[in-house]
Amino acid sequence: MRWKYRNLNPLNKNTGDCVIRAIAYASGQTWDDVFKGIAAKGFEMAEMPSWNRVWWEYLKEEGFTRHQIPDKCPDCYSVEDFCREHPYGDYILFIPYTSHEGSGHAVAIHDGFYIDTWDSGQEVPMCYWERKNRYDI
Repeated sequence: MRWKYRNLNPLNKNTGDCVIRAIAYASGQTWDDVFKGIAAKGFEMAEMPSWNRVWWEYLKEEGFTRHQIPDKCPDCYSVEDFCREHPYGDYILFIPYTSHEGSGHAVAIHDGFYIDTWDSGQEVPMCYWERKNRYDI
C-alpha cells in the first residue's frame, strides 16, 4: 500500500480542506500560510478561494507546473498507479469526483506515496501539478 495518513490541519479537522492540506504537504509550507495565500489569491481574483482556477493560479505562482493525465483509460488509472509511475518527487493530483466525498479532491504525492486523511488510492485523477526539486530552482 502506498498510502500514508497525515492531517496537516492545525486542529486535526477534516473539513473539506484537502487542497490546503495537499499544497501544504507538497510545498513544505504550513497549513496556515497556504490557507492565507489561497484566500488572498481569491480576493485578488475576485473569486471564491475554493474555485479550482484560484488554487491552480496559486500553485503556478508557487512554482508548480500542471500536466494532463492521458485519457487512454479514463476510469482505470488510479492514484496508486500514478504513485508507482512517479517514485520520486512532489506532486498534487486533482480528482474531479470521488467515491468517498462525491466532489473534487486534491491529494499530495511525495516520493511514490500519497499523503491523505483517507485512502484515496483507487480514485481517478484528471491532472497533476509537479513541483520542481527545491535544488533545481
